[in-house]
Amino acid sequence: MTAMVEEGDLVARVEGFAGVIRLNRPKAINAVTLEMFRDIEKALDRFETDPAVAVILLEGAGERGLCAGGDIRALWESSKVNGDLGKILWREEYILNARIKKFPKPYVAFMDGIVMGGGVGLSAHASHRVVTDRTKLAMPEVGLGFFPDVGGTYLLSHAPGEIGTYFGLTGQTMNGPDAIHAKFADAVVPATKLPALREALTKVRPGATAAEVSKLIDGFATGGTAGPVAAKQATTDVLFAFDRMEDIVAALKRDGSDFAIATLKTLGEKSPRGMVVTLKLLRLARQASSLEECLVREYRAALEVFRSDDFREGVRAAVIDKDRNPTWSPPRIEDVTPDMVAPYFAEIGADELKFN
Repeated sequence: MTAMVEEGDLVARVEGFAGVIRLNRPKAINAVTLEMFRDIEKALDRFETDPAVAVILLEGAGERGLCAGGDIRALWESSKVNGDLGKILWREEYILNARIKKFPKPYVAFMDGIVMGGGVGLSAHASHRVVTDRTKLAMPEVGLGFFPDVGGTYLLSHAPGEIGTYFGLTGQTMNGPDAIHAKFADAVVPATKLPALREALTKVRPGATAAEVSKLIDGFATGGTAGPVAAKQATTDVLFAFDRMEDIVAALKRDGSDFAIATLKTLGEKSPRGMVVTLKLLRLARQASSLEECLVREYRAALEVFRSDDFREGVRAAVIDKDRNPTWSPPRIEDVTPDMVAPYFAEIGADELKFN
């Protein structure tokens, strides 16, 4: 076992033939900081060039989950004082997300327990994505006056039908099989079998192909591919097939089913501006040629979010004061004007996100 990074917030080391990256903030459900993103980059640099490393394994410390997202409190504090943490952190994070998708060696993510926000960015772009019977995967950013970033617009827009639109706008949770259906994951492995799968991955020989790693994982998998939300596919395809939030809300009101009523209640708790921006990002992502194209667009929008009252208010209500009672600006979907939305999509000159 070769230590590479001290056992702080991130552990990176070689175990057998696996380059293991462990998010190591269990008390915070492994919420990711800027320094952790930088340490992951360093680990990938080392693992990529080490001929003895056959596979990468991403995992989270503790029993609660892989990762609850980014360090949102630090971003909130920086936003309040017009700081630059958002500009720096999201730039480095999004570049890392793109690198993970193109990583030349098999990259296996254990998406056990809670997987949200930034945790999705580190795992759902992997070549091999393992969920479990304990997985609770969500992109709840619209409830923070934000939008599903870290390539979330790319992932959600490539889900079947309108299931990604539904998950992106409501922030609802996917279980393991639903994550497979939505194309956020590849195999459901019972959590009790993860230790055995982990042991098997450390024995994968250098030069192993992606197909060989997939076959190994499938030997532990249940074969489940559709959960409770997938069963609503036909309904969500009809209700979320519109390009304007007003039309989606009207369709839900017309439908009047228990599902539609519950969905309306959920949407009523989200940032109106965040929903309008999210829907536009999702529709543009459908036409995108690559993850990078979506990340460039997300970065523009993220910098505008960082300056917004809705972001500070959403984080305050959900994370700081925890009163779950945000005052959105504007308070209604119909009050969100094109002029309010336009800055989220404007080019940003020298600050544009660029990839190597």
